[in-house]
Amino acid sequence: MRAADEDKGRRLLDRAVAGIPADETPVRHVERLTARPARTADWPKWAPPRLVDALRDRGAREPWVHQVEGAEAVWAGENVVVATGTASGKSLVYQLPVLSTLLDDDRATALYLAPTKALGADQLRTIDELGMREVRAASYDGDTPQVERDWVRAHARWIFTNPDMLHYGVLPGHSRWARFFRQLSHIVVDECHTYRGVFGSHVALLLRRLRRVAQHYGADPGFVLASATVSDPASLAARLTGVSCRAVTDDGSPRGARTIAFWEPPLLDEIIGENGAPVRRAAGTEAARIMTELVIEDARTLAFIRSRRGVELAALSAQRALSDVDESLAQKVAAYRGGYLPEDRRELERSLLSGELRAVATTNALELGVDISGLDAVVVAGYPGTLASFWQQAGRAGRDGEGALVVFVARDDPLDTYLVHHPPAMLDRPVEATVLDPTNPYVLEPHLACAAAELPLDEDSFDVFGGEHARRAVEALTADGVLRKRPHGWFWTSRERPHRNVELRGAGGHPIAVVEGESGRMLGTVDPDSACGTVHPGAVYLHRGESFVVDELDLETGIALVHQENPDWTTSPRNVVDISVLRTIERHDTGRGVTVCLGEVEVTSQVVGYLRKRPSGEVLDQVPLDLPAQTLLTRAVWYTVGDELLAGSAPGGAGLDPALVPGALHAAEHAAIGLLPLFATCDRWDIGGVSTALHADTGEATVFVHDGHPGGAGFADRGYAALVPWLAATREAIASCDCPAGCPSCVQSPKCGNGNEPLDKAGAVAVLDAVSTALGRSAAGSAGLHGDRPQES
Repeated sequence: MRAADEDKGRRLLDRAVAGIPADETPVRHVERLTARPARTADWPKWAPPRLVDALRDRGAREPWVHQVEGAEAVWAGENVVVATGTASGKSLVYQLPVLSTLLDDDRATALYLAPTKALGADQLRTIDELGMREVRAASYDGDTPQVERDWVRAHARWIFTNPDMLHYGVLPGHSRWARFFRQLSHIVVDECHTYRGVFGSHVALLLRRLRRVAQHYGADPGFVLASATVSDPASLAARLTGVSCRAVTDDGSPRGARTIAFWEPPLLDEIIGENGAPVRRAAGTEAARIMTELVIEDARTLAFIRSRRGVELAALSAQRALSDVDESLAQKVAAYRGGYLPEDRRELERSLLSGELRAVATTNALELGVDISGLDAVVVAGYPGTLASFWQQAGRAGRDGEGALVVFVARDDPLDTYLVHHPPAMLDRPVEATVLDPTNPYVLEPHLACAAAELPLDEDSFDVFGGEHARRAVEALTADGVLRKRPHGWFWTSRERPHRNVELRGAGGHPIAVVEGESGRMLGTVDPDSACGTVHPGAVYLHRGESFVVDELDLETGIALVHQENPDWTTSPRNVVDISVLRTIERHDTGRGVTVCLGEVEVTSQVVGYLRKRPSGEVLDQVPLDLPAQTLLTRAVWYTVGDELLAGSAPGGAGLDPALVPGALHAAEHAAIGLLPLFATCDRWDIGGVSTALHADTGEATVFVHDGHPGGAGFADRGYAALVPWLAATREAIASCDCPAGCPSCVQSPKCGNGNEPLDKAGAVAVLDAVSTALGRSAAGSAGLHGDRPQES
C-alpha cells in the first residue's frame, strides 16, 4: 500500500477541520485502524461452472475464506448464520448454494426475507444480473401489481419478500402456495441483526410459523442468515429461527486503513435551551459542514443522519455552502432516504458509485445491504443505536485497500457525550447481543392465534412455539374463546383471519391512521401506545420530508387528522407517569443501603401538554392537553437507596440534603435511560423511567427504567444483567459533560414529562457514586450485575 493511501484518512480529517482554530477543535480523539489483506479459497467443486463464471464476471474473482466456509456448510444441509463486516460479500454465502440447488433441481424453490423492500429489490437485481433465468427469481411485496402476484404464486422459484408480506399475504392463504412450499429448500434471512426488540420477537414467531407450514407440505428448508457483526450470532440465529445454526465469523475480506475521528459539536453561547441549559450545535449541521469540506477535497462521502428531515436539511445546507465556492459543486450533493421512488433511489446510487455525486446525506436506508461501499469518507451524525449499526455504516468507507475517514459526530445526548469522551466504549467493546423475547405473551398469543388459523395446533406445536410459555398462551386464548379445544387439537373459531390484528413492527393493537383532513389521504400509521405522545393535537408530524400539524386525535375511531404546514418549531410531549410493582422476579440486596430488582410493573401515563421548540432548542411555549391516561404492563429494572446512604450518614453516602434528592434521582434516571442503549440493543425511545424520593411499593427512594412495550422486550433484563457497568457509564457521561448544571448532553431528556424539572447534575453524580460503591462492596454481587458487558438473556 502506498504511503499516500495510508495517510488519506488523516489528510481528509485535516480538510474537515479546516478553518477551525486549534484551541477550538471539536475532535476529541483520533484512532487509526490498520489495513487487512484478503484471504481467498477455491470455488466449491459442486458449484455449476456457468454460475461460477457469472459470479467472476461480476467481480468475484476468487471467493474469500468465509464465503466458502459458509457456502459449504449450507450445501451440506446445515443451518448457517454468517456474521462478517460490511462489504464482506455475505450475499455469496447464500447465493452460491441456493442458486446451485435451483439449477440442479428444476422444481426446487427458495425464499428470501429482507427487513426493507429496498434491500430485497437490490438483492433481486443482483440475481437477475447473473442471467440464470430458469430460477425465475421474483419480488412479492406491497408494490407488486396483482397480475404479477398471480404469476409469482404460480411460477416463481426464488421469491424475494419481507416479513410483513409473508405475514399478511402468504401464510394466511398458504394452500394457494402449495406448489412453492412443497419444494422449499432454503429460507434466507438477510440483515438479521435488525430483528430486535418487539419487532424481532414478532419475526421469530413468524419464522416458526413459516417452517411449520413448510413442514406441513413435506419440506424441511434450511435457514441461511446474514448479519452485521453481532455478539454470539449462533444464539441470535437460534432465537430467531427456533433451530440451531452454525456461525461463520472468520472474515476473509480485505479492508483498507481507516482513520476514525470522534467529533463533539461546540456549545452555542447565543442559544439558551430548556430551563436555561446550554445547547450544542446540531449533529446534522456539523455533518453538513464536514460534507462541504470533503466535497471541496473531491472525496466521495456518505453522511448518515437519523431523521428524514435532518437528511434533507443537511444536503440543502451543504449545497448552499458549496454554491458560494463553485456553483458546479452544489450539484454534487444530494439527499437519499426512504420515501423516494425506486427509480430515483437507483439513479442516486448509480450517480454516487460513478462519481457524479460526491456526497450524499442519508438515513439508515443505505446501511442495510444496498451495494454502496468503497467511499472515501463516512460521517455518522449521532450514535445509530447499536455498535453493529455503527460498524455497518463505517464499513462503507474504504476501497481497493485505500485509506478512508470515518467521523462520528455526537448529538446533544448523554450516550453520544459518553462515547465521544470514552472512545474505547466503541472501539474496544464487542458488539451487543441482540435482544428479543418470543415468549412475551403480548406477542406470543396473537401469533398462536394466527398459527391456529393457518393449521390447527396440537401438542407438538408447543415445542415449536416456546414450550410451557406456548401452552399457557394457548390456554389463555382458549379461555377467552379465541381458540376451541377439540380431540385433535386447538382450532381458530372465527371466519375472519386474525392476521390483520397483528402489527409486526409494534406491540399489537389497532394502529392509529394519520389522515390528511382536506384530501382524505392516509399518510401512515402510529402505534396506539405512542399515539398520544406523537400525534396529539398540535403535534408536528413528518411524512416523507413533508411537515404536517395534527388537528384532531380520535382514539376511539383510530384516526389522527392533520393538515400540511411547515412550522419553524417542533413539538415535544409532556406527561405525568406513575409506576406500580406487580411482581419482583429477581432481587439483589447489597446489605449497604442499595437493593436492585427486576420485575413486572404497571406504568400509568397521561400526556398533559406539549412544548413548542425552535430547531435550535429554544422553547417557545407550553400548551396544555386533555387526553386519557394509558396503562402499560411491562418489565422494569429498579434500584432503591436508603435514607442513610442518601444523607451521607452511612459509609460512602451521597451527602445530599433531602430537598435535593428528587432532582438528583431524576437526573440519574434520565442519564441511565440515555446510556442503556450501550448495553442493550435499543433506542432511548424504546424505554422509559420514573424516579421518586419515596415510592409506595418499595418504601425508599427509587429509580425505575422500564421497557416501553407491553410484556417487555428484554431491555430491562439486559440492564439488570449489566447494572454495574451501566451505572458506571451513566456516572461518567454526567461527570464528563462540561456544562455547569445539566444539559441535553448529560441529564436533560427530550421526552421528559416534567419539563426537565427538577434536575440536579452534581446530586446525580453523588447518588451514582454511592450506589456504585455499595454494589462494588457487596459480597453477594452476582456475575451478571458485575459483568463487564451484557449477558445473554
